[in-house]
Amino acid sequence: MTPDTADFWDGRTVMVTGGSGFLGSHLVDELRSRSDDVEVFVPRSSEYDLRERAAIRQAFVESGADTVIHLAATVGGIGANRKNPGRYFYDNAVMGIELIELARQFGVEKFTILGTICSYPNHTEVPFKEDDFFDGYPEETNAPYGIAKKALLTQSKAYRKQYDFNSIYLMPVNLYGPRDDFDIDSAHVIPAIIRKCLEARDRGDDSIIAWGTGEPTREFLHVTDAAHGILDATEELDRSEPVNLGSGAEISIRDLVETIADLTGFEGRIEWDTSKPDGQPRRKLDISRAERYFDWNASTDFEDGLRQTIEWYKSVRDEYPAGGVHHSG
Repeated sequence: MTPDTADFWDGRTVMVTGGSGFLGSHLVDELRSRSDDVEVFVPRSSEYDLRERAAIRQAFVESGADTVIHLAATVGGIGANRKNPGRYFYDNAVMGIELIELARQFGVEKFTILGTICSYPNHTEVPFKEDDFFDGYPEETNAPYGIAKKALLTQSKAYRKQYDFNSIYLMPVNLYGPRDDFDIDSAHVIPAIIRKCLEARDRGDDSIIAWGTGEPTREFLHVTDAAHGILDATEELDRSEPVNLGSGAEISIRDLVETIADLTGFEGRIEWDTSKPDGQPRRKLDISRAERYFDWNASTDFEDGLRQTIEWYKSVRDEYPAGGVHHSG
C-alpha cells in the first residue's frame, strides 16, 4: 500500500472467491486491516457453486460487489492432479470464465485473477519470465489445471481490448504458511513433509520416505507475503499482463526435507522413493516485474516461515487423523 492507494478500499464491496481457504483467509484478514470501510463478501461453496452461472449471478446480486479477487480453485499436488485431470480442467476453466463474464455484465470495476506457475511451459528457462508464458506446453501432470488457468489470461486481455474491462493476472509460486492444507490426500510438499516428520518423530521411526529423487528445485512464498502482493497489485495495477509473485529463493526438495526434519526434531533417515514422479525439474521466478509495476517484494525469511507453519500445525494437529502422507508439489 502506498499513500496514493491508502483509501482504495474505502466504500468498496469486495467479493473474495476462495476467501475461507488457506490464502483467502489471510487475504481477508489483511484486507480488513487496510480499511475500516470495506465490505467483504466470501461466497461459500456450500451456498454458491461457482461453476454454475445462476449461482454466480446470485452472488453478484446479493453482494453488490464492485471488486472481485478470484482465488477459488480446484487444486492438489502431483497425486491429486494425476487422479483428477478432467475435473481440474473443467472446474477451474468454467469457474473463471463465467465469473469474469458475469463481473463484466454487473459492471465490476476491478477483477484480480489468480493464475498459477503450473501454467508455464515444462522446459521454461529458469528463472521463469512472464514473457515466456506462452512458449510451450506445461508439465504433463499439471497441464489440465495450468491450461485452464492460462485461458483466463487470454480472457483478461480480450475483455480489456473489447470492453475496457479492468482485470489483472497474478501468478504466485508455491505458497506455504499457517492454515495450509495438511490433509493426507491433498497436501502439498511443505505441509506433507512437516506432518510426516512430526508423526515419524512421535512414533520413534528410524526413517521416512519422501517422493522422487529430491533433485528438483522449488521456490516458496509465505502466504502473508502473497496476500500483501495480491492486494497491492489490486490497488495499483491496471494492465492485463501476467505478473509473477515469488520470493526469489530456490531450494531443492532434498534440502527442503532435511531442513524440515531438522526444525521438527526428526533425527532418522530420509529415504527417497525414486519410482514416484519428480514433477517439473526446476521452478524459480523472475520477480522483477512485480517490483517494477507495484513496488512489491516478499519479506518473510524462509526458515522463520517454516517455524511458524510447524508451530501452527502443532496447535491444530489433533484435528487431523494420524496416518502416512505422501508429498507432492
